[in-house]
Amino acid sequence: MPFLDEIEAAIPGLRAFARALVRDREAADDLVQDTLAAAIARQGQWRGEGALRGWLCRILLNRFRDGLRRRRPMALALVPDVADAVSARRVEGRLALAEVHAAMGRLPEDQRAALLLVALEGMSLAEAARAMGCTEGTLASRLGRARATLRQATGREAVALRPGKAGE
Repeated sequence: MPFLDEIEAAIPGLRAFARALVRDREAADDLVQDTLAAAIARQGQWRGEGALRGWLCRILLNRFRDGLRRRRPMALALVPDVADAVSARRVEGRLALAEVHAAMGRLPEDQRAALLLVALEGMSLAEAARAMGCTEGTLASRLGRARATLRQATGREAVALRPGKAGE
């Protein structure tokens, strides 16, 4: 598939990832546009290793981080259009989602990004690690810490003992 066709196919996923990071539709679209412009300008740097989607997510994440460094005001979110998704749920469901959303906002940036790439984008550990520029072990550690922090922050710390591990 030609390079530009692959980029075009990745746009919906990039939009979802950007909206999950910034929670503002216009800011997310600007972030995606910056990402696409950078990718096209640096087309020669694409080595064809792994999925193009991972390379694009890495560019997007770097652009997002650059924005944070410049202290542009950006809100953080768990999922795009939370208000739309929540409106159809019962009050109890809304509270649970708001609780997770707030807990996600308190996660360190690298843990939040790892969780979003794997849970929202559906990337494998290898793809997400490449997108974040770290090893799979580092990504798995960040993902584990993010999940543990979310469980603790939302009061869902279910301690499940592995078979044969009781009393150890």
